[in-house]
Amino acid sequence: MKLFDVKLLTVTCEILAQKAILEILSKHGITGYTSYEVEGNGSKGIRGHGFKNEKNIKIEIVSTEEKLKDVAEEIARYLFSDFAIILYFSDVQVIRSEKFI
Repeated sequence: MKLFDVKLLTVTCEILAQKAILEILSKHGITGYTSYEVEGNGSKGIRGHGFKNEKNIKIEIVSTEEKLKDVAEEIARYLFSDFAIILYFSDVQVIRSEKFI
């Protein structure tokens, strides 16, 4: 079985940033992602409990490093000042490269 090296960009943010992040993904031609609600504790305190607009989400995107760097730069440039957002990259391998490249 052949494996292909790609990157995973993980975005953890308050749910109010979700729409803007998905618009950035679409602008960069990314149509595939996974998102789910998460909870945790950080510099903004415990998140994920209580009202819907106080929840956090995690969005995971697998693609090429170049495309994901552009996405991360745009998220940082336009959303960091208004939302609590954490971005990180991971090296991953996929079997069906055509789904992600």
